Amino acid sequence: MPAGVGTSYRSLGDLGEDVYKSTTIIEQSHQTTGQTVLQSVKKAFSFASPKIDLRKKDPLIQEQRENITIVTSTMPSDSMDDIELKNIQLQFPALRYLSRDEGSVREEKVETDKGSIVVAVQGNRAKPAIVTYHDLGLNYISSFQAFFNYIDMRVLLENFCVYHVNAPGQEEGAPTLPEDYIYPTMDELAEQLLFVIGHFGLKSFIGFGVGAGGNILSRFAASHPGHVNALCLINCVSTQAGWIEWGYQKLNVRHLRSQGMTQGVLDYLMWHHFGRGTEERNHDLVQVYTNYFERRVNPTNLALFIDSYVRRTDLNLTRELDPSRKKEGKTLSVPVINITGSLSPHVDDTVTLNGRLDPTNSSWMKISDCGMVLEEQPGKVSEAFRLFLQGEGYVAPLSPLRMADYRLGCLDGLNHLCMKKIDWPSATMHITENPISEAVAC
Repeated sequence: MPAGVGTSYRSLGDLGEDVYKSTTIIEQSHQTTGQTVLQSVKKAFSFASPKIDLRKKDPLIQEQRENITIVTSTMPSDSMDDIELKNIQLQFPALRYLSRDEGSVREEKVETDKGSIVVAVQGNRAKPAIVTYHDLGLNYISSFQAFFNYIDMRVLLENFCVYHVNAPGQEEGAPTLPEDYIYPTMDELAEQLLFVIGHFGLKSFIGFGVGAGGNILSRFAASHPGHVNALCLINCVSTQAGWIEWGYQKLNVRHLRSQGMTQGVLDYLMWHHFGRGTEERNHDLVQVYTNYFERRVNPTNLALFIDSYVRRTDLNLTRELDPSRKKEGKTLSVPVINITGSLSPHVDDTVTLNGRLDPTNSSWMKISDCGMVLEEQPGKVSEAFRLFLQGEGYVAPLSPLRMADYRLGCLDGLNHLCMKKIDWPSATMHITENPISEAVAC
């Protein structure tokens, strides 16, 4: 056969005699024979492995395979023994823990007319303020810490200071409230924010609320619009509780006070935050929050908070359709971004709220394939929030290249801690003249 055609066949034919000889001549020393066999087999199979089928029942091939097995069993150990599969072990990713971040957050007690509350401060206090408020069964750690430590949110923390407000008795490791303690109503919880901004010397802030926290921030914005620059509301309910919600929550309050965190209360909290089908979407996240509700929540204090939330009044927001009477309307005058998840049980409530807001300074956004958007889709929420702030003139637009550079700088840290600080140019420029025209619809 010509040299340029059927090269693999020719090489096998040329090597075949040597291979058979090296495996059938057993008078040679084991060491020499083993090395010859290993080299010859490797060389033969490197050229002709696609053409060889050792499963054919050829007597000569069968004898060859048996002899190879006998000879190679006596071969000395070589470097390939260092990577035997017997040492392979399963490696699991780091678990998600809901624990306090001691490095970047400072907690302070703020005295109010209804007792003291804990406020956690994250960032430089000289920067513009973002005030957060959590949902039922959560606090600032379990509701916001992971989201604000998300890589894309780090660029915002360079330009803002975040004040995480905890409802009375809901902070981490909170003692049980006294039996004679009268828990504040939703309106009174909103009025407590006046003490917070007075304690830290804030003139105004951007509100970021989830669920019950969004309802509280909305009440404050309706009563004190001069102190609120913008609102980001997630799964916010603007109406009073219906009979079904009232019945379920009253049953939860009774169980929490008498038996603690029962399975019924746990199931309701998981449904309230994640919606249905959570086990199929994110089993690990379900386990984290299940353990948190069972072990880290004070049931008595939570019962008081739930009872206050279920007795909430309607926000009494009304969209004014007449342009000449918009200033007399009873809707929120501040810019609002209204976010929900497509699998959240509060989608209809956010639609109702959207119908009560002024369409010229509000937008509604539904994120697909999630219920608890801050945990399941932090990237989409952070992008929407960043664009919302850019539209209001708080953050200079950042190019995708700069965002990529920032992510690379943050990936060197562990546990979402940015170990490499990137010096950005000044990115805070609050535009006061007609900011609505620059709004970005999310």
